[in-house]
Amino acid sequence: MHHKVSRRSYWIVASSVLLVGLVVIISIAAALAPSLFPTDSTAIADGRGIAAAVIFIGSYLALAIGRIPGLTIDRAGIALVGAGLMVASGALPLEDAYKAVDLDTITLLLGMMIIVTSLRLSGFFAIVNGWGRRHARRPLILLGVIVAISGVFSSFLVNDAICLVLTPLVLELTAALGRRPIPYLLAVAMASNVGSTATITGNPQNIMIGSFSHIPYSSFALALGPIAVIGLVVTVALIALFHRDEFGDAAKLEAPQQKIRVNRVLVVRALLATLVMIALFFAGVVPAKAAIIIGGLLLLSGRVKTHRIYAEIDWSLLLMFAGLFIIVAGAQHTLLSPEVIAAVGRLHLDQVPVLSALTALLSNLVSNVPAVLVLKPFVEALKDHDKAWLVIAMASTLAGNFTVLGSIANLIVVQKAAASGVIITFWDYFRIGAPLTIITLAIGTLWLW
Repeated sequence: MHHKVSRRSYWIVASSVLLVGLVVIISIAAALAPSLFPTDSTAIADGRGIAAAVIFIGSYLALAIGRIPGLTIDRAGIALVGAGLMVASGALPLEDAYKAVDLDTITLLLGMMIIVTSLRLSGFFAIVNGWGRRHARRPLILLGVIVAISGVFSSFLVNDAICLVLTPLVLELTAALGRRPIPYLLAVAMASNVGSTATITGNPQNIMIGSFSHIPYSSFALALGPIAVIGLVVTVALIALFHRDEFGDAAKLEAPQQKIRVNRVLVVRALLATLVMIALFFAGVVPAKAAIIIGGLLLLSGRVKTHRIYAEIDWSLLLMFAGLFIIVAGAQHTLLSPEVIAAVGRLHLDQVPVLSALTALLSNLVSNVPAVLVLKPFVEALKDHDKAWLVIAMASTLAGNFTVLGSIANLIVVQKAAASGVIITFWDYFRIGAPLTIITLAIGTLWLW
């Protein structure tokens, strides 16, 4: 049996390495074509088109899987290699590759990461955790508090970062209260996805959509905020329903008081900066501009060394975004003809249910951020851009709850929990996440239709 498994693993690794080699060879061949054929030859254009298609498909398959068997490369590395091959093959000139990277998105993400890190290092989230420990006297109340905290903070401060902060705190809290951690960890992940639907700064794909669409922050929140609020209520109801043994217990929760170590000056400073930033968002200031200015000012501290903040920033996520922008731009530059756009237009993407269903499907096939980038050129051909972008933001985010692999936020919670010895299986997540996704997508689609 072990021999069969080893042979199967060998063939998987060999096949994946062979396919990677094939993609590289095709890219090199396209790069050498101009020196082998006349400059006006169709062979050059055809070679670049083939190379762009192969690089695009190969990159997206690897990104969907999250790795390449036999190689120690992550999603950020895959995106960087794909971007490099797009440029090397001639599918996208280097100067166009620079222009393809949306700096508003990168800047906003960087600013938000600095702000969330400052809140965590100051002890703000430990204060929130202590408040929950004192006031959640029943399991169902505790569930509601965790969903509210995860959902509300994810609405404004990027759900991936919030899951990174809240997961260890919830593990600590449930251990102190003697409760099973899995339902409460599911609440962190699912509520972070649902809550992040509400605003442009809720998650990475919304940040991109905000940059592409230029929809005002307040208009975005007014359109999608109600969906997020209803979705958080549904999240509490479904988790409580599927874990009746945990939440049917009316026992009063008692936890020993714990001394919280915080720096009050830093807490006030970080919290005030966050509130000012959110106010600037609603006042109409460009989110990227507000976030990077506030984030930069928070680095001016005599108490926290800046290298501690830099260590918390997810640089690989920023790198992955830059690579993805270039990969999609290369495919668009080489492959996206008016005929292709017209053919996709016949799918009736201007109808909310169709666009919602397609976005949700793509988000589960290749993940939500790549799905948004794939849909971008087709949205530009629609009449009502703003409505289309709102539908894509709603569907790509809520679709992240379908499986544990649906969003980075889910994976963060699962991996952090596993490091503490708490295993959340695929079925643990799917039996709640699937109905939650279907119900919230239906609500969101009807709301925007």
